[in-house]
Amino acid sequence: LSPTPSFAYRGRDAQNKPVKGVVEAPSERSARTKLASDGIYPTSLTQKGAGTGLNTEIKIPGMGPRVKTKDLAVASRQLATMLDSGVSLLRALSVVGQQAENRAMREVLSDVAAQVEQGASFSASLKRHPKVFPPLMTSMVEAGELGGFLDRALTASAENFEKTLKLQNEVKAALTYPIVVLIIAVLAVTAMLLFIVPVFENMFADFGGSLPAPTQFLVDLSHVMPFILPPLAVVIVALVVWWRAKRNTVGYRSAVDPIKLKLPVFGKLFRLLAVARFARNFATLLGTGVPMLQSLQVVGETAGNYEVERALQEVQEDVRKGGQLGAGLARHPIFPEMLTQMVAIGEESGSADAMLA
Repeated sequence: LSPTPSFAYRGRDAQNKPVKGVVEAPSERSARTKLASDGIYPTSLTQKGAGTGLNTEIKIPGMGPRVKTKDLAVASRQLATMLDSGVSLLRALSVVGQQAENRAMREVLSDVAAQVEQGASFSASLKRHPKVFPPLMTSMVEAGELGGFLDRALTASAENFEKTLKLQNEVKAALTYPIVVLIIAVLAVTAMLLFIVPVFENMFADFGGSLPAPTQFLVDLSHVMPFILPPLAVVIVALVVWWRAKRNTVGYRSAVDPIKLKLPVFGKLFRLLAVARFARNFATLLGTGVPMLQSLQVVGETAGNYEVERALQEVQEDVRKGGQLGAGLARHPIFPEMLTQMVAIGEESGSADAMLA
């Protein structure tokens, strides 16, 4: 008889604490069922011995598959369509998870389906994966569950992700050309200093006499360039590693985000992107029935700019004390006057979500 397969798992227990271990089961499905009966919800499940020698899967931290905005948009749209057609939530999660192209998305949806099967709410299951499902989506799903319109909440979530993806693509398209030109210019200047300037230096030496100050500066720079490049490359790599580790911390964002808004040309772009993201997300949350105070907290966390987040925290406090949303936004210059006036009109007419959209 062949031995029972073993599966290495990582996941969380009923108290949401991370756990890992090995479970024996005849199949992956049986392993998930066995773990679920023990109150363990796996986020990854790998059969031991499946990858050995040249077949071993190599995983590099930070370089594996990750869930992108496109994956969330597709999954939300598929779930909304299936629920609207009368398919049960558990069946829809199972089908969408199996069809997902992204392996990370398949694993996450499989875990969400297992938790829902054990009796957890859909929104609570999503919240167990905060790095995959943003607060915007979980808040809309929670409102949809409570109000009985989960399919519409997922449709709104899909539309929001699709608009976000469209905006990201437009920004990338606009920035690609100047970034490429900048990289080529840097490479061209570096190559000139390393290979071309020394040739001209020998020619100038044959002529005799002293060189003009700008030319002499280039010659001197070409002399030190071979010694500058190696440590400069190390510094750049170190800065990139440091930035990846610190970019989401409060200290970094509170220091850098205000500077980003004051940059020439790009400062206005960063400001408009943050305001557009705030208006779109806020409109989506209000349109799906999420309370205003909760919506303000969520859009602040997802605004992508510390200045906008700080301003919305103060606006949230003003609204909690009975103040008007439009008046609260008007107190902060980061929000354009047109936006604050339209929100104020929307409050008066009961159509704030439409005005934000």
